[in-house]
Amino acid sequence: MAQRFDERLAPYLPEVGVGGEAALSQMVSAVSSGSVNPADPSCIAHLHAPPLAMAAVADLAASVLNPSLDSWDQAPSTSHLEQRIGRLIADLAFGHEHGDTLMTTGGTESNLVALLLAREHFERIRPGSMRLVCADNAHHSVARAAWILGLSEPVILPTDGRTLQPEALDRALDRIDGPAVVVATAGTTDTGDIDPLREAARTARKHSAWFHVDAAYGGFLLFSERYRDCLEGLHEADSVTMDLHKFGWQPLAAGLLCVSDRRRLRLLDVRADYLNADDDTEAGFPDLLHRSIRTSRRPDVLKVAVTFRALGRSGLGAMVDRCCDNTLEIAEHIRAKMDLPFEPNISTVLFRPSAVRSLSPATADHVVSETRRILLERGRAVIGRATLPAKQSAGTATRTYLKFTVLNPWTDTTRLVPLLDEIEDVASSVSERVRKE
Repeated sequence: MAQRFDERLAPYLPEVGVGGEAALSQMVSAVSSGSVNPADPSCIAHLHAPPLAMAAVADLAASVLNPSLDSWDQAPSTSHLEQRIGRLIADLAFGHEHGDTLMTTGGTESNLVALLLAREHFERIRPGSMRLVCADNAHHSVARAAWILGLSEPVILPTDGRTLQPEALDRALDRIDGPAVVVATAGTTDTGDIDPLREAARTARKHSAWFHVDAAYGGFLLFSERYRDCLEGLHEADSVTMDLHKFGWQPLAAGLLCVSDRRRLRLLDVRADYLNADDDTEAGFPDLLHRSIRTSRRPDVLKVAVTFRALGRSGLGAMVDRCCDNTLEIAEHIRAKMDLPFEPNISTVLFRPSAVRSLSPATADHVVSETRRILLERGRAVIGRATLPAKQSAGTATRTYLKFTVLNPWTDTTRLVPLLDEIEDVASSVSERVRKE
């Protein structure tokens, strides 16, 4: 692919340009032909949703208008819109009107800013080296944020049944002499598991720890009447990460960081006379620099606001419901054909082809991985993989699974049944070849 791409487009910086129309046509055509389509039912690997057309158009409008939300005079309308939408989402997350929400580039930035806020909060009220405590199911961005912020080595708790254990959390916090931030997960990347949020919140509160929930995946179950109870305890968090480019169906990027007390955002205060001079602030111009760790910042809120207004809470909830319901339905098809070692969570289901049942654990893992690669190389499907420790792998030594992540509410699950048959056929061929080698 790379060679064909270069042949079509090189040189990338010609001495004399080809003109805007030709360049746009050539580049978009080449990129499109080499891209995956997240709206295709067989593109089902990652937390990568097909974007809504209305959100994509709003994103284009934001690019054309090109306001930057680092000062009010550059973005009077979109900065106001961001505040309104941010307060609305925070109200939904926490159940009260004291919170606020920052727009971010995604879960990684949101988790980083949450830990930064926690650190600065404790430096003012309880100075000391803040420790991060999380389970081993936490997203890699959590430990990375601790590294970026220069925090001590995180306390990583082993999971039992793939979720954070409140008793282990209590014991860990007992051993920490100083401030701590607890991170729980609502929707793990590999399995969609949700930690026991209420119990974790109460344990964190007992130890005066900051409680952060990484709900980048599962956060917008809040829109669903039928699935929102999965997030019981979320409203007790100090901060919550969410992503609208997962459930929410927004073009990248559309991350969120919700805080339960909007006054804590002032921990990000910085003065730059050309952006938020004191006399401008005193005159009533909004100060926007405390709303991000970035300076120049595009109005990603516009596409979110368009989506909210178009679909409403019930419309978004119905789309979440369809994804979760479709996952349960395809899980039943998998159960009838293959091995389904775990019940699906949110919109994630792990499975293994029946062709690997009689193979040794290491060989079975190899066949599963090779099956996924073959389907990708043939251009037939983009299927995820999840590697779990043996202790979490249904009591066996096997640990590599195929993964469907259903984020397309328009996918008819009957279109996935032929894909299951193809997966089984490929796995059978690979198994047979491995046996002969």
